[in-house]
Amino acid sequence: MNTQTATRYRGDFVAWTGVCGFLGEGGGGAPIEPHAHYAIQLALGTPAGLRIRFGRHGEWQACAAALVPSRAVHTIDVNDCDMSVVLFIEPETPEGKALSARLRGRPELLDADAMAVTAKRLERAWRVEQSYEAVQAVCMQLVRDLSGAAPREPSDPRVLAAIEYVRQRVDETVSLPEVAKAANLSPERFRHLFVEETGMPLRTYVLWRRLLHVWTLLMSGETLSAAAHAAGFADSAHLSRTARTMFGLPPSVLQMRGPLSVRAREQSHSG
Repeated sequence: MNTQTATRYRGDFVAWTGVCGFLGEGGGGAPIEPHAHYAIQLALGTPAGLRIRFGRHGEWQACAAALVPSRAVHTIDVNDCDMSVVLFIEPETPEGKALSARLRGRPELLDADAMAVTAKRLERAWRVEQSYEAVQAVCMQLVRDLSGAAPREPSDPRVLAAIEYVRQRVDETVSLPEVAKAANLSPERFRHLFVEETGMPLRTYVLWRRLLHVWTLLMSGETLSAAAHAAGFADSAHLSRTARTMFGLPPSVLQMRGPLSVRAREQSHSG
């Protein structure tokens, strides 16, 4: 997407453990540049208009939805979609592992009829109910249906203590030894337990939490620069480089102006 796209895009951000994404409407500029990232990507466009290209010089393919494996070069075009949803799934999560096994390194176009019901539920949750929780629930069910794996929430009290330690220091650099100490475990034992409980290495989880914090702040009306500093990035340029690696595009392109963002700002101001 380019600057022209950003001025016409109206979107929101949603996330849960190991998965995050964007849903919105509008566009009007060039397709997203060819890119690859660590996360598995799920793109959905409704009622039509989604195009996707695999590789740097592949043919454009029209589809209702598509799954893109980790590190696969691809390009998507949502400019002709009435509404689009793009989710990023960490490969080490239970859902990510199941999807990786399904894809075997190859992208997959999803059946339009199978996606139609989910698309309608998402549109209602976003446009009519304007509920973050409702949107999140539909997205979670979609990932669960495609992967056959249920999201796993950490339950070990030591890992929960470590997660709280990280959340309270989202704007700081934290090391494995200090987080392990907060969990009363040796670094080696903690490393294995954390991956087992969360599906992600600590370093990936910390970066994930920082990026989620950025998007939450942007939805509540913070500037890009303020959000970057609040999440521990050196500046907005550092944040943009990181976001490009994770999502294929910088935060400045997807401005948060959807109904969920509007509600978040209203709640922020009333509080």
